[in-house]
Amino acid sequence: MGRENQTRMHEFILLGLSSAWETQVFLFVLFLAVYLVTILGNFLILLLIRLDSRLNTPMYIFLGVLSFVDICYTNSTVPQMLVHFLSARKSIPFHSCVLQLCVSLAMGSMEFFLLGAMAYDRYVAVCHPLHYTVIMHGGLCLGLVVGCLVAGFMNSLMETIITFQLPLCHNVINHFACETLAVLRLACAEASFNKVMVAISGFLVILLPCSLVLFSYAHIVATILHIPSAQGRRKAFGTCASHLTVVCMCFGATMFTYMRPVGGSSVEQEKMGALFYAVMTPMLNPLIYSLRNNDVQSALQRALEKFSEKG
Repeated sequence: MGRENQTRMHEFILLGLSSAWETQVFLFVLFLAVYLVTILGNFLILLLIRLDSRLNTPMYIFLGVLSFVDICYTNSTVPQMLVHFLSARKSIPFHSCVLQLCVSLAMGSMEFFLLGAMAYDRYVAVCHPLHYTVIMHGGLCLGLVVGCLVAGFMNSLMETIITFQLPLCHNVINHFACETLAVLRLACAEASFNKVMVAISGFLVILLPCSLVLFSYAHIVATILHIPSAQGRRKAFGTCASHLTVVCMCFGATMFTYMRPVGGSSVEQEKMGALFYAVMTPMLNPLIYSLRNNDVQSALQRALEKFSEKG
C-alpha cells in the first residue's frame, strides 16, 4: 500500500508562509532583496579571497568554503520560494522535493562542521601562534574541508532515505520547502523510529561541531585572559569575534527549531526557525565577516582601488 501511494505521488503542494496575496507580494519583494544580498555578499567574499593573496590563509579558505556552501544552501530553497509567492498553485515535483531536501540537509550539515573546523583554526591561531603555519598546513586544511563535505553528504543521504522510505498519505506540506519534519507529518505509518533517527542524526551534527567549538573557545578565553595588555586581549578576541557571532546565530536557530521538547514548538515556529537558518543566516554571514573583519575590509579597499585605477 505504501509503495503504491508513493508511486502515485508525482508532486507535493507547499502551503508556504501565507495565503494572502498582498502578504505574498510583500514577502516576494523582501526575500528577493535578501536573496540578492546573500548571493552578492558571498560571491564578493569568494572573489576577494581569490584576488587578494593576503587572504590565502586557512581562516579565509574556510570562510570561502563557507560562502560557497551558503550560496548552494540559498539556491536550494529561495528561488523556488520566490516563484511560489507569485504562483496560484505552489507545487513541486516529487523528485525535486527529494533533491531539495537532500541538498539543503547536506549544505546545512556542512555549515556546522565547517564552523567547528573554523573554531579549531582560531584555537591554533590564538593559543599556538608560533606554530600556526606548521599545524594548519595545506594538507590538514584540505582534509578538514573534505571531511566536512563528506560528513555533510553522508548525514543528508541517511536522513533523506529514512524520510522518504515511509508511505505517504497525502501530498500537502505545511512548509515553504521540503523539510524533514514537515515531510514526516505526511506519513501513513508510525514514524516514531524515523523521528528518533532524525533527532539522533541532528544531535550528532550539532553536538560534534559544538563540542569542538566549546573546547576551542574555552582554551581561547583562558589564553586571552593571560595576555597582559588590554590592547593585546582586544586584538586576540577580535580575530574570533566574527566567527563566534556566526556560531551563536547558527547553533542557536537550529537548537530552537530541532532540540526543543516534543510538542514544545508549533509548525509556525518551525517555519520561522527554518526561515532564519536557511535564508537569513547565509545573508548575515558575509555581512558579519566583512563588517567586523579588518582584513576583509582592507582587501575590499585594495580591490576597489585597483578597479578605479584600471577604469
